[in-house]
Amino acid sequence: MSLRDKIDNFKKPFAKGEKYEKWAPAVNALDTFLFVPNHTTKKGAHIRDGVDLKRTMITVVIALIPALIYGMYNTGYQHNVQTGEAVDFMSCFMFGLWKVLPMIVVSYAVGLGIEFAFAIYRGHEVNEGYLVSGLLIPMIMPVDIPLWMVAVSVVFAVVIGKEAFGGTGMNILNPALTARAFAFFAYPTFMSGNKVWVADASTTDAISGATILGQLAEGKGDKVTDVLNMVHDKYDAWSMFSGAIPGSIGETSTLWILVGAAILILTGVASWRIMVGGVIGATIMGLIFNVFHVNALMTLAWYEHLMIGGFAFGLVFMATDPVSAAQTTKGKWIYGVLVGMFCIMIRIFNPAYPEGVMMAILLLNVFAPTIDHYVVEASVNRRKRRLAVKQLKTT
Repeated sequence: MSLRDKIDNFKKPFAKGEKYEKWAPAVNALDTFLFVPNHTTKKGAHIRDGVDLKRTMITVVIALIPALIYGMYNTGYQHNVQTGEAVDFMSCFMFGLWKVLPMIVVSYAVGLGIEFAFAIYRGHEVNEGYLVSGLLIPMIMPVDIPLWMVAVSVVFAVVIGKEAFGGTGMNILNPALTARAFAFFAYPTFMSGNKVWVADASTTDAISGATILGQLAEGKGDKVTDVLNMVHDKYDAWSMFSGAIPGSIGETSTLWILVGAAILILTGVASWRIMVGGVIGATIMGLIFNVFHVNALMTLAWYEHLMIGGFAFGLVFMATDPVSAAQTTKGKWIYGVLVGMFCIMIRIFNPAYPEGVMMAILLLNVFAPTIDHYVVEASVNRRKRRLAVKQLKTT
């Protein structure tokens, strides 16, 4: 008997009208995970394509893998460099794997558990949307955050950030960033400061976990030049671009994030307009602030702003969320540019937390429908004017 036959026999008690009918969504989720659904169109379809939600989500997960693997390596690298241990790839990677894997397991276990519970309660299929969010949430957290905080943040993101609005495809905010925002405001000492971004920094005095943005935030007044020189002496442009710097697990390597971006763009899963717009917006604000020298973050070169912090990761994997981002073509450009501009503005003017991508994306998530509304209204008004001109010419 084949696996297909075994699954079909197992599903019989869960069929419609049977004893365990209400548990059917959970069983069907296992079926669709193992096999391609055999649904066929019953009416004429304009477009036929093999890409469903599951394949789209898997594509995003594949795009995240390069940044995840490097993030695991960098977690071990940052720890081993400061403790004087070996920095070969395997020792660093295994240390990072030991630290990061439990966070991923907790994220998926809690998040999928809630997804299954809501699917059974509502009687609909389990959606695959959490496949991406479940991996994104650990990748944007500090490496030493307690696992129970990850679990609570996941509960908030899934229940309040997504299911309260109707589930996958109905949320107005990015679920992963909702989890991070909750953790940031609920447990600020575990989400900010100079002792959370390198493994064991909070328990070992010899380890400093300060990020580049955290160090630059201290550079004000007479300290601007000294802080900039200190940062550039410690981290050159290649270190910033490749990701050999402290930070959240998945955000440090712009190089591998760009590999993921290429996968998303080539497969048509994510909007390149939002990504390019974000870079344009951040570049404009970086150049404007370079005119002033009030603090070290203003003095930092515009292209360095693109390589440090969570800008690249947030722009590629979260600002492009097809549900919470702008939908119209022009709206995507406007949305992307504003995300980039607000990211740099918040990063520079927020004294408590020298990072802006989370707040910028969540803010623009809220205004994305408004952006699309005015883009559509402008298009309608242009067509009305053209129609009026055409009618005048014919009369």
